Amino acid sequence: MNTVTGEGLHEALRGAHVLIDVSNAPDWDDDAVMHFFQTSSRNLLAAEAAAGVVHHVPLSLLRTDRLTQSGYFRAKLAQEELIEGSSIPYSIVHATQFFEFMNGIADQATDGNAVRLPPVLIQPMAADDVASAVAQVAITPPLSGITEIAGPEQFRLDELIRDALTALNDPREVITDPHAPYYGIAVSQRTLLPGDDAQIGNTRFDDWLRNAEAPVTEDSHA
Repeated sequence: MNTVTGEGLHEALRGAHVLIDVSNAPDWDDDAVMHFFQTSSRNLLAAEAAAGVVHHVPLSLLRTDRLTQSGYFRAKLAQEELIEGSSIPYSIVHATQFFEFMNGIADQATDGNAVRLPPVLIQPMAADDVASAVAQVAITPPLSGITEIAGPEQFRLDELIRDALTALNDPREVITDPHAPYYGIAVSQRTLLPGDDAQIGNTRFDDWLRNAEAPVTEDSHA
């Protein structure tokens, strides 16, 4: 099915009661990503209404409302607003960054052999824990609101990426720079942290790192 053109959506949703929405834009240019999330969401919500879906569960990003310097986050916020304004009951899941995308964080901050990152706090989690949390939300009654999920440990972003690159035998040097942006966004010490009531995953970073066979090198979200 194609969420942008709408092709195949009605057939795919026939008989469905819950929709877990993990759609993501193929192009992160500001205009393109906004078009994707607005068009995709409108098409999904219309198809859900026609099919009688009773619970829409989108996976979104922590602190979308605080990171609007980024076109990607602005588009995710627009997606959430469409969902909140629809007739479909919903539960929006805000996740922290994934362990699987540590290389992606390093790549976007790399200049030559240097990786410049701010020493801000981050509480990332394993993708398997994300999937489990989203599935649990999907089988419970709609929240008509937002729930947060995060990993069990807090790290300084620069130290976390330094440790990850060292474990992967990556020769790049991580430089601590309080003025460095995060995906082009100026972040404060606690911007990337969840609230106190976040659902916490079980997987610790060291355990995930030992078990990871082939860490992913591309980031799925900002």
